Amino acid sequence: GIVGVMGYGGGVIGRYSDLPDKWPNVSHFHTMRINQPAGWYYDTKALRAICDIWEKRGSSLTNLHGSTGDLILLGTKTDELEPTFADLAKIDFDIGGSGSDLRTPSCCCGMSRCEWACYDTMALCHDLTMRYQ
Repeated sequence: GIVGVMGYGGGVIGRYSDLPDKWPNVSHFHTMRINQPAGWYYDTKALRAICDIWEKRGSSLTNLHGSTGDLILLGTKTDELEPTFADLAKIDFDIGGSGSDLRTPSCCCGMSRCEWACYDTMALCHDLTMRYQ
């Protein structure tokens, strides 16, 4: 079946085991995709907060997702999706992925690391995210 967070078209990749009786601890093993901050700058306080939430609500397994920079949280049960989303919102993070309008936008770190940057890529990424995702 389809699983997700109420009102969102993406951000959760539903996974169910074909053998729930044999492997009950992973009968649900959903993945959540968390939007990265602009320029992919995470500080240790934010990473620790996300990891604390995931230790409480999921498997504690994480992964950084290639070119998009999303933080992937691997393995949780259906009943933990909404509470995880609420906990992440409290620390100003949002779920990402394939939304109904815009896939997770990504940008270079622009003016923060490049003295020749001609455009504020992080501001554009933020504006597109706020408008379309």
